[in-house]
Amino acid sequence: MAYSPLSIPLEPLTLSPLVAVHLTAALGALAIGPVALWVPKGGHAHRAAGYAWVTLMVITAISSFFIRDTRLPNWQGFTPIHGLILVVFISLFVGLRQMLKGNIQAHSKTMRGAYIGSCLIAGAFTLLPGRYLGQLVWHQWLGWL
Repeated sequence: MAYSPLSIPLEPLTLSPLVAVHLTAALGALAIGPVALWVPKGGHAHRAAGYAWVTLMVITAISSFFIRDTRLPNWQGFTPIHGLILVVFISLFVGLRQMLKGNIQAHSKTMRGAYIGSCLIAGAFTLLPGRYLGQLVWHQWLGWL
């Protein structure tokens, strides 16, 4: 078995069903988030995209709870990135509550922050070369590392 400098096996990586569900929901949320953020607010397209995004984020957060990593600093398989589960649920709750109360400006700010933090920033961390998805993308798919 060949190893990379990061001690990650270089054999073909496969996705478990749990990781496949998580990845599919996360990529769906990444793709549909801009629609919810950029289409005219209050219309059917905004609401449909927004509810779809929230649903995909809930699926992403719930599935991530069951994905464990024993290679990184962890506690019982939970790494610091698992803290985002709580952040996602709190952000979604606060954003939806603000919408229901009619505080659209706060709703917009909260949901924009949730998209940037949960999809863009957390997504970027998953692509680091030492992470599972990073190894899959950078080494196996692109052959760069």
